Amino acid sequence: MSTELELKGQRILVTGGAGFLGKQVIAQLRAAGADPDKITVPRSRDCDLRVWENCQRIVDQQDIVIHLAAHVGGIGLNREKPAELFYDNLMMGAQLIHAAYQAGVKKFTCVGTICAYPKFTPVPFKEEDLWNGYPEETNAPYGIAKKALLVQLQSYRQQYGFDGIYLLPVNLYGPEDNFDPRSSHVIPALIRKVHEAQQRGEKVIPVWGDGSPTREFLYSEDAARGIVMGTRFYSDGEPVNLGTGYEISIKDLIELICRLMEYEGEIEWQIDKPNGQPRRCLDTERAKQAFGFVAEVGFEQGLKNTIEWYRQHAEA
Repeated sequence: MSTELELKGQRILVTGGAGFLGKQVIAQLRAAGADPDKITVPRSRDCDLRVWENCQRIVDQQDIVIHLAAHVGGIGLNREKPAELFYDNLMMGAQLIHAAYQAGVKKFTCVGTICAYPKFTPVPFKEEDLWNGYPEETNAPYGIAKKALLVQLQSYRQQYGFDGIYLLPVNLYGPEDNFDPRSSHVIPALIRKVHEAQQRGEKVIPVWGDGSPTREFLYSEDAARGIVMGTRFYSDGEPVNLGTGYEISIKDLIELICRLMEYEGEIEWQIDKPNGQPRRCLDTERAKQAFGFVAEVGFEQGLKNTIEWYRQHAEA
């Protein structure tokens, strides 16, 4: 179902709006006609969304809520803190959705995660396969917590007529990503590894796994555009993938990053470390049909932009 939601004049709350994706979403909201002075961005240091009263307070008087805030990280963080990732993401989302419903919010856009998909989902991942198995073990607590929010939104739509939508962006990357080695995802982690190896003159880079898993990546600006398009033009209970449909192996990814960064050292595969999900690539047809979203930034260009940003901001 597609009906345009006019953004001008709407009071819009963006949780996680100060983050990597959030900054892009706010830029896209403005580009689509939202009034900058009507966009609210709560900060986690002042507003812990695990606290019910905070959720009630921030949704008060809002027309649209875009929920991006998440406690998230790579395989290492998922293995180290599965309980925190489950609890934090479930509580933030469940309370915010309920508070938004109670406050009469007109539109709620929840950004989920493809970690919610089963470990052995047929490739490309179709939205209807979301419940056909258990997620990959290392990120299952995070993925299931986020997937529960889809059930909540569908339930609230059915019982209360609450207009909540659920979008599933594939792995994101781009300028201003998280490059902290303790919690970063694969692209920023690899870019930082290569950069630091170059700075130190190291000829070998250790990389987790054996290089065989495949991933799909969506440039953050494209993801933000898709989220805003979904908010404006999509009003349905079915989840929607946001991606490119382009799949690349980790082995090919690190080789491409090395080529773009002009690093000529060796890759040492740490096969005692986990690979994570075997393959990950989305079917993106529903987003195209439902609200016209198609990714625009080519993968190599997106990587060049990300590498350039990191080099400019990395400590010498």
